[in-house]
Amino acid sequence: MLQINYIRENSKEVIERLAVKNFNATEIVDQILTLDTERRTIQKKLDDTLAESNKASKEIGGLFKQGKIEEANAMKAKTAELKKASKELNDKLDSIVSELNELLIQLPNLPHPSVPRGNSDADNEKIYEEGTIPQLSDDALPHWELAKKYDIIDFDLGSKVTGAGFPFYKGKGAKLQRALINFFLDRALDAGYTEFQPPLMVNEDSGYGTGQLPDKEGQMYHVTVDNLYLIPTAEVPITNVYRNVILKHDDLPVMNVAYSQCFRREAGSYGKDVRGLNRLHQFDKVEMVQIQHPDKSYETLEQMKEYAASLVRALELPFRILRLCGGDLSFTSALTYDFEVYSGAQKKWLEVSSVSNFENFQANRMKLRFKDENGKTKLAHTLNGSALALPRIVAALLENNQTPAGIKIPEALVPYTGFEIID
Repeated sequence: MLQINYIRENSKEVIERLAVKNFNATEIVDQILTLDTERRTIQKKLDDTLAESNKASKEIGGLFKQGKIEEANAMKAKTAELKKASKELNDKLDSIVSELNELLIQLPNLPHPSVPRGNSDADNEKIYEEGTIPQLSDDALPHWELAKKYDIIDFDLGSKVTGAGFPFYKGKGAKLQRALINFFLDRALDAGYTEFQPPLMVNEDSGYGTGQLPDKEGQMYHVTVDNLYLIPTAEVPITNVYRNVILKHDDLPVMNVAYSQCFRREAGSYGKDVRGLNRLHQFDKVEMVQIQHPDKSYETLEQMKEYAASLVRALELPFRILRLCGGDLSFTSALTYDFEVYSGAQKKWLEVSSVSNFENFQANRMKLRFKDENGKTKLAHTLNGSALALPRIVAALLENNQTPAGIKIPEALVPYTGFEIID
């Protein structure tokens, strides 16, 4: 959530920068500024009324001691009127603050100045590419057919038991999943991250804190009886560990990593791009989360980007890095790098990671703060990144490494799988 002080002092800039996200903020910003002016006016009246009431209350006892009964009773009546006025002002203030917050949560995060303008993923900016595009034989199979051929992923069984987008992993397919998870976690621990195993459901406050609610409510699975939400990513529970927390300066950076299953309704997704592992409702992902000093968050973002690149590189997959344009940037992100790997049989790029800096947007919603070197309390910056999401990694590994003898396992994964080939 944007800070009201920043909007008040930089309203024109806020409108201009949100236009990069194709968000017309003019009307909402005007409403916010009007309500903010009214809020401050009422707050001053309330403060003055309370001060007058407190002063009158102190005088009553002295008047009684002096025997000025009539004046004391008049002062008591005045105090009663002031208390009534204070309550009315306080109720009005609460109403305005509530209305103001409802408007504030509708504003997306401001994009970083480096974010290019654009309307969709077609306008994202490629900033890096590495690896050789695999040249497969004419009879190369897409991963969903390889999965059936080697009996390692069963999409039909998943549809029978649950529904489309909930596959079963079997035999070496299940072991490949576990190998990737352990590989990613071990790499993260070596890089200095602390491992968490989070709950798979969160409450409404947690969804609000990281910005999934109310923006992405329709994409989350809602357990209505208990009013809990299945997590779309481990970012939500791990970042919310620090909701309403004031960290010490020496605590930064906080570096946490978590493996979790993720759940997304993916409402509106259909067609050839959702075949097989391309788009699932339940999938596995290792997520890294950092909480950092505002002065160091963009340096940290670059480090997280390079770390994600090292994982894809170790898996011997061709990949590219994109800087997302304003139209493809999430509601909460200030700057996001997407990683895509090349899927040889499908002949297209598949997203496997997003690494993002949210600056203080999430921290302001969560009241996540830290004490700086001078003891002043400030909002921290939050960052997160997939390290990595498994489904499309598996799709690319299966397709790119298929041979007449079977599917070869990258060397870095063999100690985790215990086998070199799926045959």
